[in-house]
Amino acid sequence: MNLHEYQAKSLLKKYNVPVQEGVACATIEEVESAIAQIQAASGSPFAVIKAQIHAGGRGKGTIQENGINGVKVGKGADQVKEFASKILGGTLVTLQTGPAGKKVNRVLIAQDMYYDGPSERKEFYLSILLDRSKGQNVIMYSTEGGMNIEEVAHDTPEKIFKEWVHPGGGLPGFQARKIAFNLGLSGEAFKNCVKFVTNLYNAYVGLDCSMLEINPLFKAADDKILAVDCKMNIDDNALMRHPEVAAMRDESEEDPTEVEAGKFNLNFVKLDGNVGCMVNGAGLAMATMDMIKLSGGEPANFLDVGGTANAQTVEAGFKIILKDPNVKAILINIFGGIVRCDRVAQGVIDAYKNLGNIDIPIIVRLQGTNAPEAKKLIDESGLKVRSAILLSEAAELVREAVA
Repeated sequence: MNLHEYQAKSLLKKYNVPVQEGVACATIEEVESAIAQIQAASGSPFAVIKAQIHAGGRGKGTIQENGINGVKVGKGADQVKEFASKILGGTLVTLQTGPAGKKVNRVLIAQDMYYDGPSERKEFYLSILLDRSKGQNVIMYSTEGGMNIEEVAHDTPEKIFKEWVHPGGGLPGFQARKIAFNLGLSGEAFKNCVKFVTNLYNAYVGLDCSMLEINPLFKAADDKILAVDCKMNIDDNALMRHPEVAAMRDESEEDPTEVEAGKFNLNFVKLDGNVGCMVNGAGLAMATMDMIKLSGGEPANFLDVGGTANAQTVEAGFKIILKDPNVKAILINIFGGIVRCDRVAQGVIDAYKNLGNIDIPIIVRLQGTNAPEAKKLIDESGLKVRSAILLSEAAELVREAVA
């Protein structure tokens, strides 16, 4: 589950990780109140307006309606309100959102960290994630933080440092000190960085994050170290341990069909192809998608109905797939191990009748327990559904459907 910047920062503060202070606002009235609050706390007449969407590159992205960036610095209350009014409700387009962009429902009014001039301030980059190849957490960091970190990684990879941490314990002190040293820090800034990295790692583990990125990691003129921005992803499988985090979910930032699928416990990912897939088991689903491509089609989705597919889940899957206007055919590929194929076949028939007119080809391949009985049910249903037992047969039917 992805979190907004303001949500992630609120969680970091619980782990004593210093952050750039800010107030999330959904209306201009809330912005007016936040301006006074932030100016009083920072002592600066400036404030930063930051669009809150689930995508990176906001500072380089533009609001579709007026062309301004998704992150702006307001030099006074009037300008802060002006920029906030142009960002709120607009569509922010970044490299990560694609051309469609995302609607900005909230902005973060945050303290300006740069108004006092360049002085001794510095921007770094730091992230924590799981390195699956090593089975360890890895801390990636660089002296070259800021909006161009992708270019740094591409053009000067030697400036990206990595520190692997065994997941069985916390972050050892020597590794936290090594990170601060490699960032070129000394004195009070060095000590503050060690504390920051240690507490950040504790937050990563304690919150069951799958990714935690701070960019920029900021060294202020007074040697304080704090998170100016934060991207945080939480492992969905661990949300049961964090109900307060699960409550932060913003479904408006997610694909509506994926949200609907989740309500039926369906594992669904929308793609941009022309053949809808309904499969039980992730491995079989991946193989089915490969088979569709080899047959000349393109998968329109990944949909795993799980090992207990029934009439209700099959019907829900149908409804979700049929919402995609690009779908020209649907392939149902079920291996009956735990589930009986004849029950799935009956579910397909019932769902077809309940949904009414379906004007695209439907191919059903059922293999495993009671597969012959399932094929008979499909063939004798009188519906426009083609059945197969062998995967090669299903592939040929898909080829005919998309030809």
